[in-house]
Amino acid sequence: MSDKDLLKQNAESIERWGMFEVSLCGKTAGNPFTDYTIHGVFKHKNETVEADGFYDGDGVYKVRFMPSFEGEYTFEITGSFADFSDGPPSGSFTATPPGENNHGPVRVANTYHFAYEDNTPYFPIGTTCYGWTHQDDALCEETLKTLKNSSFNKIRFCIFPKHYIYNLHDPKTFPYEGKPCVCDSSVPTEDTSFWKGNDWDFSRPNPAHFQRIENYVAQLMEMGIECDIIVMHPYDRWGFKNMGTKADDLYWAYVVNRLSAYRNVWWSLANEYNLMPEKSPEDWERYGSIICRLDPYKHLCSVHNGGPEYDASKPWISHVSYQGDVVHTNGLREKYKKPVVLDEICYEGNIWPGWGNIDGQELVRRFWEAMCRGGYPGHGETYIQPTQFGERLWWSHGGKLLGESEKRIRFLLEIMAQTPGGGLRHREAWERIAVPESADHAGSYIIVYLDIRQPANYFFYFDNETAYRVEIIDTWDMTIEDAGVHKGKMHIKLPSKRYIAVRFIKASDK
Repeated sequence: MSDKDLLKQNAESIERWGMFEVSLCGKTAGNPFTDYTIHGVFKHKNETVEADGFYDGDGVYKVRFMPSFEGEYTFEITGSFADFSDGPPSGSFTATPPGENNHGPVRVANTYHFAYEDNTPYFPIGTTCYGWTHQDDALCEETLKTLKNSSFNKIRFCIFPKHYIYNLHDPKTFPYEGKPCVCDSSVPTEDTSFWKGNDWDFSRPNPAHFQRIENYVAQLMEMGIECDIIVMHPYDRWGFKNMGTKADDLYWAYVVNRLSAYRNVWWSLANEYNLMPEKSPEDWERYGSIICRLDPYKHLCSVHNGGPEYDASKPWISHVSYQGDVVHTNGLREKYKKPVVLDEICYEGNIWPGWGNIDGQELVRRFWEAMCRGGYPGHGETYIQPTQFGERLWWSHGGKLLGESEKRIRFLLEIMAQTPGGGLRHREAWERIAVPESADHAGSYIIVYLDIRQPANYFFYFDNETAYRVEIIDTWDMTIEDAGVHKGKMHIKLPSKRYIAVRFIKASDK
């Protein structure tokens, strides 16, 4: 068999921003995860991209690539993973125009907002579902079906399994070769005395675990859903948060090399980074440097907080990932001059902790307030779903949604998508008044959110010259009523209900 016979590629042609993969057989002696290298160089008339590969088990090494242009590409593979008598393996493929649902990776746009690489505006409306990829196959498929029929265009989830209330069982797969501790999973989360007996080889990732995750990343990519991948977190009984510097760096490189060629990947270095005392500030900076070095596509990157926010002024951080009250949105925008994604603003549900038992109306109210402040809020649902295997929550396991907020969030996303100029900002210091971020549209489109107030009528004034088409938006009943064209001092009759918004669209722009 010649050297060229050992090379396989997943396609002769692939969409622009699709995932192209080269597979080669290689050495298996010793530890292939650490002993050998594989590296690819991909060339087009408009770009040359270098990407490290990874060992995928069973003697197979892979390199992945995401083309940023249409047209012909050539590639060459080098490294110590094999001895090639005919020189480095090489080949070519064609990048074709992107499909209808393919707009490329998401980028920061207009300082505080987002757009796909083809400049299509992107308004992140995400949900949190930490451990869904670690559940049994049937439940994972149910989650995918729910997401496909939902309003969400982003989902946060973990690579490592999570041990926390309502989620105390072992995952479907583990990220390393070895075995977990044998323990009573009903023991309260805070009791760490039973977290003993783990036996992992942190130098040998388990390819099956990562294959499972990337399979779901690929399916979500086809649905147009971004994957906000949480690489580390504090809720662990298996020892993955205490692997040590050498093992951590191997893990980070393995994750980035496997996943960065998927256009829908975002990097979240941690969920609640400050609840991991094992990690120093230097550790987080080192992890960020690994992403910068190994991710050729510069995907969005953040660090999520459980208390004080991470210093998002660092140049490698693209946006603020924030847990806290939406009222801080304005200050965070001003402080960091970056988009603010409010990944945790409490969850709709009925569990006992205070962060998991607000009702749907309150979550939707927080969504509208965050939107009017120029931020991007995130959803989570923590209703208890009894099953034959114990209590299940969307927030940790996935499955079905039970709450009332999701369809109202879909309605809000439709409103956001109608925003001219690609995003909103807060106009008034105390009122919930939002206008387009772009100065070109600031006077032509205004949203006033009345929140919990329920007036029967309201006076509005912006200027004397502009005529506005006025719409009354019931954010809970999801209706839009045309209130006619008004100008100057406007006296608008309202329905005496909470959660009403009033939209003003310059009449000539309607």
